[in-house]
Amino acid sequence: MPALLRFVLSPGADYAGHTAQYLTLCAASFAAAVVLGVAAGGAAARRPVLAFLAINVSGMARAVPVIAFLAFAIPYLGLGFAPAFVALTVLGIPPVLLNTWAGLRGVDPSVVDAARGMGMTGRQIALRIQAPLVLPVVASGARTSAVQIIATATLAAIIGAGGYGDYILSGLYQVDMTQILAGTVPVSGLALLAELGLGAVERALTSPGMRAIGTA
Repeated sequence: MPALLRFVLSPGADYAGHTAQYLTLCAASFAAAVVLGVAAGGAAARRPVLAFLAINVSGMARAVPVIAFLAFAIPYLGLGFAPAFVALTVLGIPPVLLNTWAGLRGVDPSVVDAARGMGMTGRQIALRIQAPLVLPVVASGARTSAVQIIATATLAAIIGAGGYGDYILSGLYQVDMTQILAGTVPVSGLALLAELGLGAVERALTSPGMRAIGTA
């Protein structure tokens, strides 16, 4: 442990710089995945054909290894942040898309019809009826997406995107456990924080009535 601490604090390791790179890449990819996943899931819930395409395409995207996607993107996006951002965003979209679609499809149509019969506009129905029911499900998908992105972003070092993956690759090459731990320990910690933090958000967005149903 003292060796790990010395390495982290050494100026040559530039630990703060690698941390900033990793957090920026993960945060940007996660934000893009949530926005695109919610938009695609909402569109798919209203159109059966689009739902079929979105679900199957997202499933195939998850089956493609991230390393293969990174290699494919290099001729078009080059090295560094851009291809890593695109690859991680693609990785993070499916859980959000599928949960958004499932959440919207799970809303009882009779509830929506009743709200429309009371004179509520489409915007009011979306904000007051659908959103409270769907947000916990979307948050669950976002939690899965965040953990996947954080755990996979170390591979971005292969194409020069930096971050903690640099330490892991260097440690494997030099057979240096200190460098490997310098990369893996913070990644594990970030993944755990994302799991716990977004889990708390999911619980906060779940209404007391829905919690009671879930525990019944």
